[in-house]
Amino acid sequence: MCYPIKSFEGIDAATIAALKKAGIRTTEKLLEAARTCKGRKRLAEITGIDEERVLHLVNLADQMRVKGLGPDYAELLRECGVKTVRSLKYRNPAKLAAAMRKVNDKHKLVKLVPTDKAVGRWIDEAKKLTLKITY
Repeated sequence: MCYPIKSFEGIDAATIAALKKAGIRTTEKLLEAARTCKGRKRLAEITGIDEERVLHLVNLADQMRVKGLGPDYAELLRECGVKTVRSLKYRNPAKLAAAMRKVNDKHKLVKLVPTDKAVGRWIDEAKKLTLKITY
């Protein structure tokens, strides 16, 4: 799935403007530009965005390739310690769903917490995706 960069939860206007100035308006373009360490470093230099922040955004964009997993759920997964598609592949659906409920009760990131079944579908979908990011 391809989303506009501005759909990221908590992204500030300055970051959006810097990415747009670099020609990046979608998650797809961000993944293209920053999927490698070299690409992330180059993007950080061009935009003035910290390399760690670029990696965070790229990981969110990568997670959003999973069918049914939008920006809000990607951020919720991150808060649960699932920062990459690679790590999502190896999670237990019931345990992850329980962790998501617990984190959401505390931080109120999404209106509707996904069911064990939905989380299981995300995990199955993540297993099918080719890995795009190198570290």
